[in-house]
Amino acid sequence: MSTTICQVMGFIISSLGVAGCMVATAMDMWSTQDLYDNPVTAVFQYQGLWRSCVRQSSGFTECRPYFTILGLPAMFQAVRALMIVGIVLGILGLLVCIFALKCIRIGNMEDSAKANMTLTSGIMFIVAGLCAITGVSVFANMLVTNFWMSTANMYQGMYQNVQNRYTFGSALFVGWVAGGLALVGGIMMCLACRGLIPEESRYKAVSYNASGRNISYRTGPYKVASGYEPETKTRKGAGYEEAARSEDGRRSYPSKYDYV
Repeated sequence: MSTTICQVMGFIISSLGVAGCMVATAMDMWSTQDLYDNPVTAVFQYQGLWRSCVRQSSGFTECRPYFTILGLPAMFQAVRALMIVGIVLGILGLLVCIFALKCIRIGNMEDSAKANMTLTSGIMFIVAGLCAITGVSVFANMLVTNFWMSTANMYQGMYQNVQNRYTFGSALFVGWVAGGLALVGGIMMCLACRGLIPEESRYKAVSYNASGRNISYRTGPYKVASGYEPETKTRKGAGYEEAARSEDGRRSYPSKYDYV
């Protein structure tokens, strides 16, 4: 019962994490204009992974997509790639996890197959969560670097240059939380995998056979031979008589004249 609960909870948490990654990728507020020095402004700018937007004080918002790819920074494109890879892995993990749920029976699927599918989906969720967290962290590092560079360039000599600075947007926090949920859900799926493995496949008994025969010896009374009586063994058969064993251990075979 605990295995089923762990598996279902991992599936639900991972689903929330993947959905959060999709929402964060589609959001436009990855970076927002810093209004610390200018709280009253007629224009508010914010940017996302796919377009930049401008909101006026009247409430009118205009967004413009990025029409070029080559003109964007390499780190910016890397963040896009990480988020897309995380979403694709998360969706594939959800599809695999649906068929791996213990409460769902598909044909004669064994528990070992469900355990392997559960482990696979858990690994996919973990990688998806790491991709989302890495992508958001890289973008946040870019914002911090540009913020301090803009601050350093803003004050030069006795005059002040007017320059826009950008800070963290709401999409970054959504991405961090979503990546963490996907990571936790993947770990729970990996833990649920151990409970789905059958007991007989977990511990396999190994039998060892001795190389030689097990010979049992019985103790009994010893018969002392006098040395003058030869021991002979006969085998019943038509016209055949086995040769007697001599005292020195050699075997004598019958000649052709013995059968006349």
